[in-house]
Amino acid sequence: MSVKFCRIDDRLIHGQVVTTWVNVHKIEQIIILNAAVEQDKIQSNVLKMSAPSNIKLHIFAPEKFLEIIQKNPITRNTMLLFASPFDVEKLVDAGYSIPKLNVGGMRGNADRAQVTRAVFLTPEERKTFEKLIAGGMDVEIQMVPSDAAVKMREVL
Repeated sequence: MSVKFCRIDDRLIHGQVVTTWVNVHKIEQIIILNAAVEQDKIQSNVLKMSAPSNIKLHIFAPEKFLEIIQKNPITRNTMLLFASPFDVEKLVDAGYSIPKLNVGGMRGNADRAQVTRAVFLTPEERKTFEKLIAGGMDVEIQMVPSDAAVKMREVL
């Protein structure tokens, strides 16, 4: 038992995550890795209410997660869920291995340019994905399991 699935989705827990990816990967635990979400008690409580009752949910800043897993290795089928590539980068820079990363939705705003139907990136996010891919990470864009996966390197 271990980390079975790593995903970036700026909506974090929502219908697609809960109903499809959790079932496909037989997830027992979701760990959200984002310092802002960890510190926002209202958002944390909403996310905890959104998770199915049979799924354990933890929310940590990436640095705290790295401390915790030193003493408490992951023993459940786990999904790591990120709001942005910067949190993924923090783990990888600290030596944590993420061989494959799924990218779901990263919504558009004034600072982001569209790269696929559901993924919009800032120049900084684009650079971070390029760095992760150059380091050997397999990064795929795929909203739900039934969609065809698109390699991030092909749209950068």
